[in-house]
Amino acid sequence: MALALIFSGQGAQKVGMGRSLYDQSPAARAVFDEANRVLGWDLAKLCFEGPDADLTQTKICQPALYVHGSALVAALKEQGKLPAVSYALGLSLGEITACTAAGVFDFATGLKVVAERGRLMQQACEQTSGGMAAVIGEERDTVYKLCQEFDIEAANFNAPGQIIISGEKTKVAAAVAAAKDRGIKKVIPLNVAGAYHSRLMEPARAAFAAYLDTVTFAAPQFTIFTNTTGRSVSTPADIKAALVKQVVSSVLWEDCMRSAVAAGATEFWELGPGGVLAGLAKRTDRNWIVKSYAEFADLAG
Repeated sequence: MALALIFSGQGAQKVGMGRSLYDQSPAARAVFDEANRVLGWDLAKLCFEGPDADLTQTKICQPALYVHGSALVAALKEQGKLPAVSYALGLSLGEITACTAAGVFDFATGLKVVAERGRLMQQACEQTSGGMAAVIGEERDTVYKLCQEFDIEAANFNAPGQIIISGEKTKVAAAVAAAKDRGIKKVIPLNVAGAYHSRLMEPARAAFAAYLDTVTFAAPQFTIFTNTTGRSVSTPADIKAALVKQVVSSVLWEDCMRSAVAAGATEFWELGPGGVLAGLAKRTDRNWIVKSYAEFADLAG
């Protein structure tokens, strides 16, 4: 088996995430406890008890998902159930979790990176009026044309027929309203705080670039893929540049998954809540083997 670890992105979070890991795995508990120390606030309590309105805030859910993914890695290692890993990839913020898993930086450094990213992106959301919508069942070219016409951007290519558009709220609303006339049958406005992975995140990108200049990156211990190109990335300088660019660029998740398979990945393990990435994989290629781990009971599988 050539194993690829895949890590969740924003939107997968849910109240209660990781509680059974904390209660039943000393290694996972240590990860949550260290996160609380590093952050200086009780992330574990927000993960386990919510409220949902707090957990869904960008500045909270990004570090929460990073810590949850890292806790799952720790719990699997503790039980001797994590075989040699060949590849790692993550959806949006999950790319930072993948970098930590691959040894690009240690847990505490990665947590500070993702916390700063979440803080800056939330700030950008609050300073702009952005929106997003999901376009279902269309080819990329059709979506690109819609984006061009309404001066918005394609933010996520999650799976065939599932593309997310992003931009100023009024422009996204206009695109949604006009979609039927353009032959697009299904567009669903999303309940989000802002226009992620669009030029409205530029203030966050610039500040994040300055922050990452203070962080030391190491070469990954196994192959990681970047959302910005859908291809592997290996040098510390290229990984840093990709994480900066990713804040404003399209997330090429389908491309990342296909590249991992082309490189030799034979099995994916999703480390995160809700089985979201397994669902996207199923839409992309039903033959891919994907196992989802979210809570302690899943480790027995």
